[in-house]
Amino acid sequence: MSIIQEFKEFAVKGNMMDLAIGVIIGGAFGKIVDSLVKDIIMPLITVITGGGVDFSQKFIVLGANPNNLQSLDALQKAGINVLTYGNFLTILINFIILAWVVFLMVKLLNKLRRNKEEPEAPAATPEDIQLLREIRDELKKQA
Repeated sequence: MSIIQEFKEFAVKGNMMDLAIGVIIGGAFGKIVDSLVKDIIMPLITVITGGGVDFSQKFIVLGANPNNLQSLDALQKAGINVLTYGNFLTILINFIILAWVVFLMVKLLNKLRRNKEEPEAPAATPEDIQLLREIRDELKKQA
């Protein structure tokens, strides 16, 4: 078998196609979760905390700030070292939500599989086996 044929078999069969589909769906799902965090959850957190809280603008200036710049964009354009922990918090919240949704999906799939794969009732014992068991039990009683 040539290398091209082996690669074709590898690429078309098996788990590679499943993995590719999973990556594509995962990317799209990541965008949905990102939008959920940015467009729905973060505004709710802002309202709950009294308004004016925008995690993307939370930062700590680590270097000298001679011009006393106050906005993140201006600090970054000036090349001043800035610790942008707000962006990290947003990504962390995004990750926690994504992990929670994946957990719920796996839990649901496991529940569906358990319901689908209910154990079958054991097969009835054939009459000849049952008769032999009765004979054995009677012989034990007599001995």
